[in-house]
Parts: sequence; structure tokens; C-alpha cells
Amino acid sequence: MSGSLRQVQAKLSTMISRRRSVRRYLQLPVNQAAIERMLVAATLAPSAHNRQPWRFAVVEDADLKDKLAKAMGQRLRADRLADGDKPKDIDGDIVRSYARITEAPVVILACVDTSDMDAYPDDRRRTAEHLMAAQSTAMAVQNLLLAAQAEGFGACIMCAPLFCPDTVADALRLPNGWQAQMLVTIGVPASTGKTRPRLPLEKMVWRPDSSHMRP
Repeated sequence: MSGSLRQVQAKLSTMISRRRSVRRYLQLPVNQAAIERMLVAATLAPSAHNRQPWRFAVVEDADLKDKLAKAMGQRLRADRLADGDKPKDIDGDIVRSYARITEAPVVILACVDTSDMDAYPDDRRRTAEHLMAAQSTAMAVQNLLLAAQAEGFGACIMCAPLFCPDTVADALRLPNGWQAQMLVTIGVPASTGKTRPRLPLEKMVWRPDSSHMRP
């Protein structure tokens, strides 16, 4: 193995191990060239059938972030009240969510567009095809997170749009067919983020042994 390849591997390993979810940012702009590089990195991810079903809405306008955060908060309140949760607890979650969205210099909404995916007559394969599109988009978002790390920015995902995709689509007037998946907040980090514990491999990895398989 060449020295240069070892250096690349070491840098990648370090980048992955040091990546943290950063939720607080300095009020500094993220330059457009960096945003474009991060988005290009996202689009280099693998995808099912190479259909590249990911779509990205880049939200930097303060009024739009405010509109989106308020709309999502209203939907969260309605859902949580229907669950019987305490209004005080709901208010706290809404305030935190609003701050995360509106205080981030850049918010990128990752969406799925299944219009180019294969079509099937049965629910089983339609569901699998949609899942493949969602998995492809998740891989693109991982590229985006690593690219943000490489650019020196902090980033964090918010999966709340999955619970209110129509609300998000209406707030941002998304193009037809774009299904909201997750928000990625990006900015110059105001903190390093927290190190979260990871489960040991032996709890998550299974190596099937053919000698134990039933005939």
C-alpha cells in the first residue's frame, strides 16, 4: 500500500471518528462555493439502479426558516396534544426545534423523488422500491455530513419532516413529487458537539454459519 493511500485512509478514518452532531452555530454565513461542494459530494453517493432519487432544497432565507419552523411546530403541537402529552413538555420541544432550524445559517432539506424509480403492480415491490429510494437518499445525506466536516462546518440531521411531509412541502412549496425526508442544519460550530456512546460490535454484527442452517 502506498504512503499516499495510507494517508487518505487515515484522514477518512479520522474524519468519520471525529464527526459529531452539532446543533449550535455561530451567526456566520456559509459561502456558496462550500454549499455547492457539499451538495456535489452528496450526489456522488451510490443509489438504487443509479436513479439518484435524492433532491435538496437549500433554505437560507430567514423568513422561510421561520415559516418552516412555525409550521412544523404547529403540526407537532397538534400531534402531541392528540397523544395526551403535557402542554408544557410540548412547548419545550417546539422551542428547541424552532431554535435549531432558525438559528442555523443553512438548512438543507433532503427529499426523495420516486418518479424515476421502477413501477410495480403490487404493494410489496412498490414498498421495497420506495425504501430503496429512501436508503439512497440517506447515503447521500451521509456524504453531505462528511463533506460538511471536511469543509470545517458543523452539521446535524433532523428527521422530523418524516412526521409531517405535507406540512414541510406546503411551507416551502416544494416541487411536485418531492417527499421530505430530513433536515440538515449546517454552520460554523459554536460547540464541538457531544460524543455519544456506541454499542459494541458483538451486539450488532452476526456472522451466519452454514453448519447451523436447517437443511
